[in-house]
Amino acid sequence: MELSLFLSMLGFLWVAAITPGPNNMLLTASGANFGFLRSLWLLFGIMLGMQLILLMVAFGIGGLILLYPSLHLALKIAGSLYLLWLAWKIATAAYEKLETPTAPPAPMPFWQGGMLQLINPKAWLMTLGAVAAFSLSGDAWRGSVMAISVGVALVNLVSGVIWLGFGSLIGRILRSRRAWKIFNVSMGLLTAACVLLIWH
Repeated sequence: MELSLFLSMLGFLWVAAITPGPNNMLLTASGANFGFLRSLWLLFGIMLGMQLILLMVAFGIGGLILLYPSLHLALKIAGSLYLLWLAWKIATAAYEKLETPTAPPAPMPFWQGGMLQLINPKAWLMTLGAVAAFSLSGDAWRGSVMAISVGVALVNLVSGVIWLGFGSLIGRILRSRRAWKIFNVSMGLLTAACVLLIWH
């Protein structure tokens, strides 16, 4: 893949990765509630899940979703229900100070971040768009898919670190139980609002 095409692809992927969505809302909430380092496993799970979707799209599963609208509808329903469940979990999270000597409850595990991608319509649309627009035909196909894979990993890492850092900063600022509750309810509502983006 030529450098100019790779940079164009990075621009497309960056816009898709940095804008608010289910992953970024979860990373922000996790960063605020559990701190930056304890939330890195969630970020790595999200990144691995994105790579899995990219491979499935590149090897034809994405074509089935485009061919059969009922599969896309099922994906949207499952994604909406899962996001609403996550929104509830975020909004009702217990107050914990990051500095307490006893460890706060565990953040969302690695595998759950990865599994979210399978029902995250934004992740599917991002990878479908990348493969459709930037994969090359013939002998260059495999190399172009590898370049897309590197691009997806890169933008997810950078945008994930930004959203995690933002959440961690907020977690340091919010000291009172009331402010904590307001933040978690707000993040829960924003996560639930991502359902509206799915159906737009």
